[in-house]
Amino acid sequence: QVQLVESGGGMVQAGGSLRLSCAASARTFSDYSMGWFRQAPEKEREFVAAISTSGGTTFYGDSVKGRFTISRDNAKNTLYLQMNNLKPEDTAGYYCAARYYSGGSVSTRGHDYRYWGQGTQVTVSS
Repeated sequence: QVQLVESGGGMVQAGGSLRLSCAASARTFSDYSMGWFRQAPEKEREFVAAISTSGGTTFYGDSVKGRFTISRDNAKNTLYLQMNNLKPEDTAGYYCAARYYSGGSVSTRGHDYRYWGQGTQVTVSS
């Protein structure tokens, strides 16, 4: 069982930055590839970013590429999402997710992830 707790959301003006964190309770956090997803009201869940177990492989959704950076600190059991140049369309609930996989690949599909956090809200005003 893995528990995930997101933090760092809030309200920011367009062009601003936020850093999300996801604290994991897993005994061996480094055994899990991780992802960030987001969902806005009345919209489908959207893939944001994913990172492999070691952090050596990352992948981003087209809408955030070049603005967001996913990273992890396996010693601290923590996943991060640095969000720069935020836009109003980034407004959503942001969720971290864990997928047990000891390997170098990542997944963009939500159903590949078994464990999910409760989410943190990000609101970007114009």
